[in-house]
Amino acid sequence: MDEFKANIAAGDKEIYTEWEMPDEAQGVGFVNAPRGTLSHWINIKNGKIENFQLVVPTTWNLGPRDDSGIMGPAEEALMGTPIFDPMRPVEILRTVHSYDPCIACGVHVIDSKTGQTRKFRVL
Repeated sequence: MDEFKANIAAGDKEIYTEWEMPDEAQGVGFVNAPRGTLSHWINIKNGKIENFQLVVPTTWNLGPRDDSGIMGPAEEALMGTPIFDPMRPVEILRTVHSYDPCIACGVHVIDSKTGQTRKFRVL
C-alpha cells in the first residue's frame, strides 16, 4: 500500500494497463479469503473467454453432504443447535450468517414433525 501511495504522490495515476487477449490460454488463481478459499478458473480459446468459473467459500461452507454422507460445515454447525423460540429461530440465522452474511437472509425452517415452513425477514 505504501508503494501505491508513493506512486500517486509522484504523479502516477495510471489505473489501467493496455493488453491484448491471447488466442489460447488457461489460468487459475487461489486466495484464502476470510471465510475460506476462493478460486478463479479461466479458459481462453480463439481470443475469447470460453469458460470462467469461480469456486467461492459459500460453495464449500454451504454445500450439501458429499457422496460419502459427510455434512458440509454449515449443516454440521446447525445440527443440534438449540432454538429458544421455534416461531422465530434467530439462532439458525446467526449460525448461517457466520458462514455467509448474505445467505442468512434466505434461510427458512421446516418443522420436521408438522412439515410447516417458517419464513422470516431480517431487518
